Amino acid sequence: MRTLASIFAFLACIAGALLAPAVQASSSITIAAAADLKFAMDEIVGAFRKHKPADKIEVIYGSSGKFHTQIQQGAPFDLYFSADIGFARSLESAGFAAMPTRPYAVGRIVLWSSRRDASNMKLEDLLDPAIVKIAIANPRHAPYGKRAEETLRSAGLWDRLQAKLVLGENIAQTAQFVQTGNAQVGIIALALALNPTLAKAGAYTLIDDTLHEPLEQGFIITKHAAGNTLAVEFADYMAGKEARAIMVRYGFVLPGEATDK
Repeated sequence: MRTLASIFAFLACIAGALLAPAVQASSSITIAAAADLKFAMDEIVGAFRKHKPADKIEVIYGSSGKFHTQIQQGAPFDLYFSADIGFARSLESAGFAAMPTRPYAVGRIVLWSSRRDASNMKLEDLLDPAIVKIAIANPRHAPYGKRAEETLRSAGLWDRLQAKLVLGENIAQTAQFVQTGNAQVGIIALALALNPTLAKAGAYTLIDDTLHEPLEQGFIITKHAAGNTLAVEFADYMAGKEARAIMVRYGFVLPGEATDK
């Protein structure tokens, strides 16, 4: 009997060793997320962890455009949340996605300041000589920066404000420039302005979204995460009531809903 027990124990160890890599692969994910999601995504991940306390979820925030490039170069991200759905769709078209692109929100931009009352600020007020630095995200790779540029061009202010512009690597850094006084005003994400820390530090005015293209946002499970059940579970969780409620609280417009001007 001891011999049979030993054999069964040995076989069980082998089976466990064979299954361990698969279990490990599906119990951790790394998410590349646009910087505007910083506070909303932190809450969403915290809520998701209550259902999956043993799993590891890491979120890296940054520029959607830079993540787009890194994924093509083999960066081991499992999910990619882009502030511009076009980046996600282009990765899907190029074979870097393990699922079709899913829209998850429409973002909004605001004028925000911690140095002056921005609650009734107009875009034309940016011409005020007292405002010497205006922060926007870099339009070359940050969707929020691109929409800021479109807004200023629509208002006929882009060329007139060039000397004042300070470019952030992403929208979170842009907000930081204003928060720390390196710029008097910034065009930032509503989702960041609604964060309690920034909400206490300053005020904002919502920018009319007819002045720029929609900030339609979308995400994919990357090809790197093909077969990762935790990635699928998190993707599905984003469509649930808990995640949607958090997104709404941070000013995101959910797919199919109308925006307030």
